[in-house]
Amino acid sequence: MANQQSTGGSDTELGRFLRARRTQTGPEQVGLSVGPGLRRTPGLRREELATLSGISIDYYVRLERGKETRPSPSVIDALARALQLDDQEHQHLRELAARAARYAPEPPPPPTRAVRPHLRLLLETMRPSPAYVISRSMDLLAWNPGGLALYAGLDDWPVKQRNLARYLFLHPASRELFPDWDNQVRGCAARLRAQAGTAPDAPDLAGLVGELLLKSPDFARLWERYDVTGRRRTHKTFHHPAVGTIDLMAQSMDLEGTPGQRLAVYVAEPGTPDHDAMLLLDLTAPRSTVVEEGQGRGRP
Repeated sequence: MANQQSTGGSDTELGRFLRARRTQTGPEQVGLSVGPGLRRTPGLRREELATLSGISIDYYVRLERGKETRPSPSVIDALARALQLDDQEHQHLRELAARAARYAPEPPPPPTRAVRPHLRLLLETMRPSPAYVISRSMDLLAWNPGGLALYAGLDDWPVKQRNLARYLFLHPASRELFPDWDNQVRGCAARLRAQAGTAPDAPDLAGLVGELLLKSPDFARLWERYDVTGRRRTHKTFHHPAVGTIDLMAQSMDLEGTPGQRLAVYVAEPGTPDHDAMLLLDLTAPRSTVVEEGQGRGRP
């Protein structure tokens, strides 16, 4: 993922995204009739996509190969319509096109891992609801007791290794914890793809993706699909070894004024067995103190 892009390079994230979406879009999905005989190309041919988009085949080939890096907004919109991209994928395509038009020779520094004190206080006031703050690369930066305990076995890892993507793909407990593990990892890979597509040289993202590509065949397979959207479920079910099966409503949100940090919180209706299990998880979870770069030791 390091510096694969230049103004005259032979490959770009824009080209890789177009190629992935083209090969995963069948002719019948866009109203093309498939004649007899074997198609050697999976999905759409380049000339088919070019025709559907109203651009020349030569121009499209240059786009896909990274030789053309300044497509107009109308071309991007036409490609999005031809590929039947959803709103999130369409926006991702626009961002890749914008990045292809400029070249940053130096990778940006990793964002700070520091979490503001008032956010730590907010996590504490949310108890017994499990809650945590994660970075753009899904590092777990701060949490309340239930927020860490919800991911069974995650506290076995050192603080700086606690990452939700790493947990999903590499921790043996994750497959038992999530009954819909396949959906969970698919959405996780799509989120990382979207992040890495617009910041491919960022060291925090590059390091995590490189590790997962080496250690997880499941991640490598999903990474090659180049999905950038995943179903965001408002409910999550956990088969938790300490409190049994628990079904929680999930909500996450960007934290204003932070370097890409997000807050996630899980809730349950009071008086339900799920709420009782959530309360038990909070009461029995060990309380821990986290020390991050540039911060003093918090109150345990």
